[in-house]
Amino acid sequence: MAYFDFPIPKSLEKPVEITKLVDFAPLPKMFALDFRRFLRGVVLLLVWVTCLFFGGSSRSQEKAESSVYRQSVGSGVQQTAELVSSEKQAERLVASMLSRLGRVESISARIRQRTRAEGMVLVGTGRYLQQGSGVDQQFRFEVVNKADTETFELLEVSDGISFWKFQKGGSMPVRLTRVDISQIRAKLKDFGIEENQAVAPHLGGLQRSLALIRRFFQFESAERESLEGLPVWRVVGRWNPTRLIENFPHLKALSDSPKGLTTALPVGTPCSVELIIGSEQLFPFRITWSARSDDGRVEPISVLELYEVRLGEPVDSAAFVYKPSAEGLLDVTEQFVQETRPLRK
Repeated sequence: MAYFDFPIPKSLEKPVEITKLVDFAPLPKMFALDFRRFLRGVVLLLVWVTCLFFGGSSRSQEKAESSVYRQSVGSGVQQTAELVSSEKQAERLVASMLSRLGRVESISARIRQRTRAEGMVLVGTGRYLQQGSGVDQQFRFEVVNKADTETFELLEVSDGISFWKFQKGGSMPVRLTRVDISQIRAKLKDFGIEENQAVAPHLGGLQRSLALIRRFFQFESAERESLEGLPVWRVVGRWNPTRLIENFPHLKALSDSPKGLTTALPVGTPCSVELIIGSEQLFPFRITWSARSDDGRVEPISVLELYEVRLGEPVDSAAFVYKPSAEGLLDVTEQFVQETRPLRK
């Protein structure tokens, strides 16, 4: 069943004209330790260097001080001010969203993103494709982010046997890695995780980005709202104090004051995340990251959107075929196995 009747996403090999659905959407920047890897892999949703997805056309010349980040966090969402859930309900919504993503028959969506990082604005376009479930699940996530003088490319493909990741951008050398999925499944089995569960949350793509968001943040509230006529939940999460201290050990002295922990974060470090989730589909249409600026205000630094979304429709299986050259290829299976751990329940 399709929830949005839009054209099928085109390949990134050709210019894509972005049609408006909702305001922009990107993902944030990474900072310390595991959180750095998290945001780079996220993101978003999860995603590369200091950002993840979405943008508009190629308006990369925009100045940060006049960008969309000056808008309110809920920009583009009709505010109904109907707070209808407790923290427990907010957590339940996010957990249900992740479970649904792992079980949906197929997903086809276009991506756009805008991220402000280190004085520049990165704008990106891409697409996300997923089909199948359990051991047969496949996915493809690709995005190109552009700044004034630099371009960052990320491609993640899982064909159910191997997980491939291609990264290229800026002054960094091209990086191509492979993971043997069977070994990841074997590690998950050691944790008592059933084989028929999706392994994507432990690999990459949209599910991995959201799983890591849930690992690092705890969700406090959920409000019923409307996104261009679509009933949605606006769910807000803030740092899990334990995870925050793991990534920023110097904050341990403030552990008795959760509020003091986040206010002590370095300027520009994400301190909260907002998810816009479809009420019926439980699909994440927007991810917004906010951080504290030099003047102490908390404002969005990255917005990511999935739009022209199709759920349950046929997806061309050719999208999940990836046969790169062996030159420069790194097998990082062992590293992935060592870092694989159960997801937060």
